[in-house]
Amino acid sequence: MTRVRSVRPRRAAVLSVHTSPLDQPGTGDAGGLNVYVVETSKRLAERGVEVEVFTRATSSDLPAVHELAPGVTVRHLTAGPFEDLPAQLCALTSGLLRVEAQHDPGYFDVVHSHYWLSGQVGWLATERWDVPLVHSAHTLAKVKNLALADGDTPEPLRRVVGEQQVVDAADRLVANTAQEARDLVQLYGAEADRVVTVAPGVDLEHFRLGEASGARTRLGVPPDAVLLLFVGRLQPLKAPDVLLRAAQRLVERDPALRGRVVVAVVGGPSGSGCAHPEYLTDLAASLDVAVRFEPPAGPDRLRDWYTAADVVAVPSHNESFGLVALEAQACGTPVVATRVGGLTTTVRDGVSGLLVDGHSTDAWAAALARALQERPLLAAEAPAHAAGFSWDRTADGLLTAYREVVAPARVAIGQ
Repeated sequence: MTRVRSVRPRRAAVLSVHTSPLDQPGTGDAGGLNVYVVETSKRLAERGVEVEVFTRATSSDLPAVHELAPGVTVRHLTAGPFEDLPAQLCALTSGLLRVEAQHDPGYFDVVHSHYWLSGQVGWLATERWDVPLVHSAHTLAKVKNLALADGDTPEPLRRVVGEQQVVDAADRLVANTAQEARDLVQLYGAEADRVVTVAPGVDLEHFRLGEASGARTRLGVPPDAVLLLFVGRLQPLKAPDVLLRAAQRLVERDPALRGRVVVAVVGGPSGSGCAHPEYLTDLAASLDVAVRFEPPAGPDRLRDWYTAADVVAVPSHNESFGLVALEAQACGTPVVATRVGGLTTTVRDGVSGLLVDGHSTDAWAAALARALQERPLLAAEAPAHAAGFSWDRTADGLLTAYREVVAPARVAIGQ
């Protein structure tokens, strides 16, 4: 006979094999995806879904099992040399299958994979378990390759092929924005009815309006400084160099700002930026602008940076969403961002911040000048725009997507 599964999934296997939700965002492979996995897993657990997050062990010191929150377990899978992840996908898949094999068949109701490497593991696991696969790409190789920074390395063919395989295999594809949904359909041939748009959120209880003077005191920023802030991984894709050059041009255009402009760069090397970690410090040394390089910040210190800043810059060549922009606006700080990808959703142009076409120094200097001039108006609207996004709404959207693919599934239980 057959049994119809519960519409509400009982257990979800969440795959984030290339970066652990326990890692500090802002360096290496850790970024917005890590925050996404942590925040949505906790809220899915609050809605009655047990979540087990599977990630790769990057150190022998990590525990095999870690409780992230009530109802959320992180499992570290051991798989080969730490520096060669794509070659270890079979080992990671084997580790995942061994965990599930310890339970009765049908233990997991759904698998949600994040990023293409997790999708490869999830694709094989769901075929073995006969459960649906939900996949979030977060970034897409074909999109990145269409907007490379000068000197950046294109994403390899194996990633393009790997992404296509996951797109073809997934029962549901979760896009962060309507633009990403269109990219999946137009560039990867995804069936439109398998794509659902669920916007990421922001922790509105933590990232909120605060006192700028107190934040500046804690950070050691002068009260009269014009603070321009970059938060994120230091790599060509994120383009922090664009902000540095634009800051100098801003001072050249308005000499009254000389000695007052401070650029804070909060983050660590990542990706192709690891090959030349000194490129930003060399650039900063050549400019007539004060630049502070800060390590990745935890939530409290990050909130201080957002609150202290006059403007937050997100000059990326591509962003599937742009969580930094949303966090900054929630703190009442306007954002100047490139008009690409998800940033056209996270920033309301002319209302909560400004969008810039391209990466020319003059265009960015002009946008920064305008944002500083119009800061009171933009800052007043920024929190209201950010309030339209929350992790609770994200979790509700994911739960709906899970239900849509779990409900039709049937499991044979005896003949």
